[in-house]
Amino acid sequence: MEEIPPQAQAPAPIRVLLADDQALLRSAFKVLVDSEPDMRVVGEASDGAQAFELARELRPDVVLMDIRMPGTDGLAATRLISADPELAGVRVVMLTTFEVDEYVAAALRAGASGFLGKGAEPEELLNAIRVAAAGDALLSPAATKGLIATFLAQGGGDETRTATATAAAHAQRLAALTGREREVLVLVAAGLSNDEIAGRLEVSPLTVKTHVNRAMAKLGARDRAQLVVIAYESGLVRPRAE
Repeated sequence: MEEIPPQAQAPAPIRVLLADDQALLRSAFKVLVDSEPDMRVVGEASDGAQAFELARELRPDVVLMDIRMPGTDGLAATRLISADPELAGVRVVMLTTFEVDEYVAAALRAGASGFLGKGAEPEELLNAIRVAAAGDALLSPAATKGLIATFLAQGGGDETRTATATAAAHAQRLAALTGREREVLVLVAAGLSNDEIAGRLEVSPLTVKTHVNRAMAKLGARDRAQLVVIAYESGLVRPRAE
C-alpha cells in the first residue's frame, strides 16, 4: 500500500498584542491583522502597564505599541519588556502619531524593533509586523536613515554623561567583533538588507546572516534595530551632515 506522506504543518500565525489608549484604533488594527491568515491578535491593552502584564501573560511575537498613552506610556512599557529576560522573543513596534516623532530615538534605545507612523498604509503595517517578527530589519518606513542617525546622535544636558558611558560600553563590546563582523555591522546601520550586503561584499546572503547573528550575540542585541543603535551610539558609524 502506498504511504501517504504526512501533511506539512502550516507555520503558527504571528501573535500580535495591540497597545493603544484609543479603542477605535485598536478595533481597526484588530480587523486588519485578523484578516491576514498568517497573524492574529491575541490581546489588547489600553495603557503601557497593561501591555507589559499582557506581554508576560500572552507572550506575543509582536506588540504594536502606541508611544503616547496615559499613565505608563509606550516607552516605559517597552523598557520593561526589553529588560525582562522571559520576554526576549517579544518584538515591539512603536506607533507614532506623526511621521516624524521626537521620541523615535528614545523608542529604539528603549528596545523597540522599530517604529511606524499611524498614517501608514495597511500593507506597511502588516509588513512591519512580519519584519519585526522575523527580526530581519529596522522598520523606518516614515523616516529617512539620515533622520534616524540625527536622532541617535542627539544628546546633551542630563543625558550627556549617560550617553558617554553607553558609548564606552558599546565600544568595548565592539572589540569582540571580527573585522568582517564590524564591516557587516556598518552596512546594517546603513539600512542595507542581507541581500544588498551580500552583493556589496560578494558573499552569500547566508554568510551575511551568520555574521549578523554573531554580531547580535556578541553585542547583546535583540534584533537588527538594536544593532543600528549600537553602531551609532558606539561611534562606529557617525551621521552624515545633510
